[in-house]
Amino acid sequence: MWSDILTGYGIFILEILTILLVITAIIAFIISARQHKAGLQGELVITDLSEHFENTVKQLRHFHLSEDELKQQEKAEKKEEKQKAKALKAKLKKGEPIETLKPCVYVLDFKGDILASQTTALREEISAILHVAKPEDEVLLRLESPGGVVHGYGLAASQLIRLKQKGIKLTVAVDKVAASGGYMMACVADNIIAAPFAILGSIGVVAQMPNIHRLLKKHDVDVDVMTAGEFKRTMTVLGENTEKGKQKFQQELEETHQLFKQFVQQNRPHLDIDKVATGEHWFGTQALELALIDGVSTSDDLLLEAMKEKSVVGITYKVKKTLLQKLGQQAEERMDSLIQRYMHKNAQDFIH
Repeated sequence: MWSDILTGYGIFILEILTILLVITAIIAFIISARQHKAGLQGELVITDLSEHFENTVKQLRHFHLSEDELKQQEKAEKKEEKQKAKALKAKLKKGEPIETLKPCVYVLDFKGDILASQTTALREEISAILHVAKPEDEVLLRLESPGGVVHGYGLAASQLIRLKQKGIKLTVAVDKVAASGGYMMACVADNIIAAPFAILGSIGVVAQMPNIHRLLKKHDVDVDVMTAGEFKRTMTVLGENTEKGKQKFQQELEETHQLFKQFVQQNRPHLDIDKVATGEHWFGTQALELALIDGVSTSDDLLLEAMKEKSVVGITYKVKKTLLQKLGQQAEERMDSLIQRYMHKNAQDFIH
């Protein structure tokens, strides 16, 4: 009897959950459709990284002071600010020239996925910078990408070329990885700086495609692939792949690789391209020896050095997401978290 009650209760709970999921999906779809119809827009978020760093340092310094020392320090800082304001006012009154603004370092972040989907934001950020940057200003791009589709990263690299065409110095900092399409972007820079164990290179092209033709044939399932043009479809998942089609596909890969090599060579002419364009990757210290990069350091140290003489500003273009996109991102983050926990647990089991 109890088993029947529990079974019925379980089925009831599942029905309720199903209804709730359906209602949630319908509401999300309606909201998403309205947002899409209204037109999604983004906004440029500007952060004064120099000021943020100064406030952090000041907070740490104040932590070590006693209450009386802290009051004296704050009093001295207020006095100094008043004196600066008074001096500026006096200069303006006398018509004396005011100190020119410091050169600016615009800091961008690009975390690449297989489609280089952040290229849209990168385009907006660079377009804004090109309208306000002076010749003495520069851009620091913190890049992290293992690569992806050729056309996506080709467009991302083209966005960076826009800076060079306007004479704005570009430095790319790689703390973790800039491989394949990631390195295609990095090689455009005037300077590439990488952390000691960052991964760079992978100047090569890869493609893979499953084929279930024999499985379908075993179960008497026919798949007709109709094309106009001899090489309209060289490789297919469902149909039979011919040797001629495979050879053509390989030829296209070789041509893409050659274009990749030419692009890297054009932007870094001192490279021994045949030596580094084997598809291999290297760590930062090794990449320096091969001239794939120009120095070994972290992006943090670059920023701290820049702050000594320049104004450092972070630029981020944020696109408003639909409800479905937010739910999808949350689900993806949750899945990543579960995978990381699983891998961490297995690693601990292996160690013990």
